Amino acid sequence: AVVSTQSGHYGRDLNQKKLKHQTNQLQFNAMELQKQSEQWLKLLDNFNQALKELGDVVNWSKSIESDMTRVSHTLAYAHKGYAESSSVLEGDTGSGSTTT
Repeated sequence: AVVSTQSGHYGRDLNQKKLKHQTNQLQFNAMELQKQSEQWLKLLDNFNQALKELGDVVNWSKSIESDMTRVSHTLAYAHKGYAESSSVLEGDTGSGSTTT
């Protein structure tokens, strides 16, 4: 009876050691998973920020394009008005010199 009791204690002690080892391994794996998840979240946040900045650049470029189109149209209109007024003035000067 003493021998079977000792082997029973040995078996329980061995199971407890295995269970303790598996528990420690599980805790370690859980911590590693948490670290990896945090790294993935940081990477995702950086990616989202880059996409936001890219969107800001696209909006900025569209705004600049619109402004430049307006400036171009304004300059074309001003040039056309200047050319018409110059031709009217040249025509008046030319007709005045031929009558005198």
